[in-house]
Amino acid sequence: MSRTVTKTTFTIALLLMLMAVPALGATVNKSIKIEANSEAGGATSVNGSISIGERAVVTGNVKTVNGTIRVDTGASIEAASTVNGSVRLAAGVQSESLNTVNGSIKVGENAAVDGEIQAVNGRITVDSGSTVANDVSNVNGQIELVGTEVGGNLKTVNGDITLEQESVVKGDLFVEKNSGWGWGKSRSRKPRIIIGPGSRVEGKIILKREVELFISDTAEVGGVEGEMSMDDAVRFSGDRP
Repeated sequence: MSRTVTKTTFTIALLLMLMAVPALGATVNKSIKIEANSEAGGATSVNGSISIGERAVVTGNVKTVNGTIRVDTGASIEAASTVNGSVRLAAGVQSESLNTVNGSIKVGENAAVDGEIQAVNGRITVDSGSTVANDVSNVNGQIELVGTEVGGNLKTVNGDITLEQESVVKGDLFVEKNSGWGWGKSRSRKPRIIIGPGSRVEGKIILKREVELFISDTAEVGGVEGEMSMDDAVRFSGDRP
C-alpha cells in the first residue's frame, strides 16, 4: 500500500519498540500513574494503562501494548505509542509522535504535536488551536480536524475526512487505493471527504479511489487529481453539505 504504512509493518514496528523496555519506569501487568506537577523519565507497560497528570513533564517515551494512554492538561511528553488502546491528550499538551494500531487518538485544544499522528484502525480527532508538525494518517476510521493546522500530509484509505473551522493542511490530502485493508463494508463504501468553510488544503487532493467529495464555497484547495477531478466535487454553502 503506497504512501500509507501497512497494518502488519506498523504493528511489528510498534511491538519491537515496546519490547525494548528500560528497567526504570517499566511494568508488565500494572497501570502507571505519573502525578501532576511531577517529572519522570518515561513509562512503559504491557497490560496496563498509563496516566500523566496535569503539568507533569515526561522526558522519555510513553508506551504500552494493551492499554490506554491519557495525558492531562498542560503536561509535556515525548512519543506516545500503544497497540491495543487509545491515546487521549487534554488541552495544552505538548508531545512528539502519537501512534496506535487498534484504538482512537484524541488531541484536545491548543495542543502541539511535534511529529506525526498515526493509527491503523481508529478515529483521529484534533481540536481547535492545535498543531501537528508532520503527517496525520490512518487506514480505517474517521479523521476530524477542528481549527487545526497540519504541517505535513493527511492520509487515509477507508476513512472519512472532515476539515472544520478553518483547518489548514500544508501538504497534500491522500485517499489511497484499497488493497484489501478494511473493516467489513468499509472496503466497498466510498470515503466521505468534507473540506469545510474557510479550510485550506495548500497541496492537492490526490484520490487513488472514488470518494464522496464536498468542498465549501469558502474553502481553498490546490486541485484534485487521480480518480476524480475538481469538476466531480460538490460545492456547498453553510456549515455542512
